[in-house]
Amino acid sequence: MIQHLIDNMSDLSPYKWYGKVTRVVGLTIEAKGPQASVGELCYILVGKKNTQRVKAEVVGFRDDDVLLMPLHSTTAISPGCLVEATGKPLEVKVGHSLIGKVIDGAGQLLTGQSLPKGLTSYPTENEPPNPLLRPRIEEPLSLGVRAIDTFLTVGKGQRVGIFAGSGVGKSTLMAMIAKSSAADINVIALIGERGREVKDFIERDLGEEGMKNTIMVVATSDQPALMRIKGALTATAIAEYFRDQGMNVNLMMDSVTRFAMAQREIGLAIGEPPTTKGYTPSVFAMLPQLLERSGTSENGSITAFYTVLVDGDDMNEPIADAVRGILDGHFVLERQLANKGHYPAINILKSISRVMDDIVQTEHSQLAKKIRGILSTYLEAEDLIQIGAYKKGSSPNIDEAISVYPAILAFLQQQTDELSTLQQSIQQFLQQFGQEVR
Repeated sequence: MIQHLIDNMSDLSPYKWYGKVTRVVGLTIEAKGPQASVGELCYILVGKKNTQRVKAEVVGFRDDDVLLMPLHSTTAISPGCLVEATGKPLEVKVGHSLIGKVIDGAGQLLTGQSLPKGLTSYPTENEPPNPLLRPRIEEPLSLGVRAIDTFLTVGKGQRVGIFAGSGVGKSTLMAMIAKSSAADINVIALIGERGREVKDFIERDLGEEGMKNTIMVVATSDQPALMRIKGALTATAIAEYFRDQGMNVNLMMDSVTRFAMAQREIGLAIGEPPTTKGYTPSVFAMLPQLLERSGTSENGSITAFYTVLVDGDDMNEPIADAVRGILDGHFVLERQLANKGHYPAINILKSISRVMDDIVQTEHSQLAKKIRGILSTYLEAEDLIQIGAYKKGSSPNIDEAISVYPAILAFLQQQTDELSTLQQSIQQFLQQFGQEVR
């Protein structure tokens, strides 16, 4: 123990490195010095006697100037303000006493109170687990949503995208999973959300029951772009900490799109060229770095759900396309279903779980595929059926689809307070449809 302290002391520098703010241009603060590296946390000293400190991060260099991005407002910063280098990246305090709390992107309680005692410092940026040391996904995780547990079964450590336009039920679906999931703990990140929706989500959607085993990280849309980036990284770091403790963690992030938009703001501010739809190259470099950190490790698992806002319900827009290629499956929430009062509005035919066949029994997998086929058959002939142009007996497959379709729709719909475990959902699924479609 003493030798460890001596080793740590030998790494300490007797000097502090300072620089001075030269100008502020948009989101970027330029300073002469200090000696610092990209990603390092700095403090900008403001106020009459330099008594206040504004956190900022080194994001790049221009000639001999250091480019910084603030984690808070820049209103008090003026030319000549001292910039103090810390020599390390941003770290957050993590521990079991954070459960049930709401924190910001920098790891501080959103209420403004002091953090609980007994927390451990943990870096916000970490390397993903070695791919050769990741255990395979072999065990299903009960999420409590029938449509997912039966048709899109999720495994412990799987990473899934929830693709939807605005107002189609993403937050409601996330709350259902948080309250009903069999995971040990939930980490929920609200990135770039409206401030009004934060309390609505906590009190209306999650409720007291949902917050019992949940840590929330909130970075609202009015906060600087870097704080929104840090919100996503902090939530992932908290999930990694509990995974290292051997726990099965649910990480839910709403939304990856706003994370990408924040990185685009930073990239454009420091001079990156805009590429696809104005997104800078760093956006597409950061997405896999963020998304690959979740999943299985030697100790535990992070089952991750990342929501993606599809602009105009366009599934091929750049961020949706990039995220879909990285993750292990995607759920598509469709506006047409939501408009009909079908909740959760998951389009089963457009959604997929890439590990489902490896974690469910053969009977379950085969029946799910048959039901998918029946749904597809009905939707192909729906126009003829609706206008009365289809005559019964013309096609045995369509006849079967017409008879089973109402029961399938009823099975896929679920109230937010309706609990159904994985075993109950599968048992009901096999009993209800096992005989009908044979």
